Amino acid sequence: MHALTDSHWAAFKRILRYFKGTISYGFYVTRGSSFALHCFTDVDWAGSIDDRKSTGGYLVFFGQTPISWKSGKQRTITCSSTEAKYKALADGTAEVIWLQYLLIDLQVPLVSAPTIWCDNLGATYLSANPIFHARTKHVEVDCHFVCDGVAKKEIQIRFVPSRDQLADVFTKPLPVASFTAFRFKFRVDPPPSA
Repeated sequence: MHALTDSHWAAFKRILRYFKGTISYGFYVTRGSSFALHCFTDVDWAGSIDDRKSTGGYLVFFGQTPISWKSGKQRTITCSSTEAKYKALADGTAEVIWLQYLLIDLQVPLVSAPTIWCDNLGATYLSANPIFHARTKHVEVDCHFVCDGVAKKEIQIRFVPSRDQLADVFTKPLPVASFTAFRFKFRVDPPPSA
């Protein structure tokens, strides 16, 4: 904010054009029979060309309705894609556990432990294996947090192929076809013509 350049101004105008073109879009909340929480987590490892920090994100659904999402730059630089994905997995886990307790307080029945979808096999396997290796000691706190949730059966970690990773929308530029398909899966579309 203190040293804006022409590239910042161009990016700002592009965002405004996007908002203008999508002003009629919105989330559609539908009544469903599922009281299941599930979350997609993703990250663009070292995606920032300025400081090589990663941008992580998650998207939480209650049934078929998105209820919580976040995208933001991670606070630390990660040494591997697995570490970056695991940090995003830990952020998604924290959100899901908080939402789970909120729903319990609201007396909303949960049919099963929430599922968190991750497109990195290393991070998925690490969540099920509390044995730490020398190369993962720097992510030990996040690992204990996620592994503890898995061990208590508060959450389930599952692999999702990158082509089905809905959180990609929050972490990287996508081709128009992928973006449109994900937007449809988010249930974000213009209202039907009346």
